[in-house]
Amino acid sequence: MNTIQSNRIFIITLFLILIYSCNQNIKKSEEIEGNIKETATELIEKEIEGNKDPIAKIEKAHNKLGFLLRDAIRLDILLYFGGKERLNGKMTFLTNSNQGKIELSDGNSIYFEKDRVFHSPSLKNPKSARFDAYTWMYFLLFPNKLSDPGTVWSESLKTKMNGETYNLQKLSFKPETGDAPDDWYMVYSDPETNIIQYTGYIVTANKTVEEAEKDPHAIGYENYQMVENIPIPMNWTFYEWTQNTGLGKTIGEASLSNVDFIDVQVDFFEVPEGFIEK
Repeated sequence: MNTIQSNRIFIITLFLILIYSCNQNIKKSEEIEGNIKETATELIEKEIEGNKDPIAKIEKAHNKLGFLLRDAIRLDILLYFGGKERLNGKMTFLTNSNQGKIELSDGNSIYFEKDRVFHSPSLKNPKSARFDAYTWMYFLLFPNKLSDPGTVWSESLKTKMNGETYNLQKLSFKPETGDAPDDWYMVYSDPETNIIQYTGYIVTANKTVEEAEKDPHAIGYENYQMVENIPIPMNWTFYEWTQNTGLGKTIGEASLSNVDFIDVQVDFFEVPEGFIEK
């Protein structure tokens, strides 16, 4: 990790600690709190401006700083794979991705706190609880997780896919990073705006890397809309994909709605009694 990245992480961490303290009923005047925000914002934006790192440019284009200054993001999601409903419900995640819950339309729920996952006793497919807890959150928060601990990036290069030009970088992970350190992602961003357009990926859950690499997919982020100055892709399309052949057949679609940023109370993510840890 270079000095610029270290400084950015330190500044963001310091600022979030300050905001957390404020949220724990430590009384501060609006003027003092405003000065804290202004100082942190100026320092981070000044640092990012001078950084030519392609990942920093993507983070800035997606307003990572603004995103992290919010407490939590909440939205409705309707997801189809193979023409069948795969997920229908409300998702709420802390913007730092440490906690979240998915409230399904059938009344069941999935909660997670860091590496622990809990689900309703009557969840229809408990084997997928851990996958659902993290996968959709990761796709949603992906532009703001590019500098997470354990991420490893290739050099940026120009490439063409389906007739369009993109910046392309591969994301992989150091061993023991997260639930699936053998997963990898190929990130296609717009050369002009640095907004992520597509991400190729493999899923190694219950598979070897070799098996997963025989069936790679891609997600297309579409219909970006600004929510409190944060660009959010309101539609996702999943494709068959390889780096050599580009996008293939559509295999899934997701639509987001009622996206907003909210403040949550300390007990918002408290796991109900009787839930099963997965």
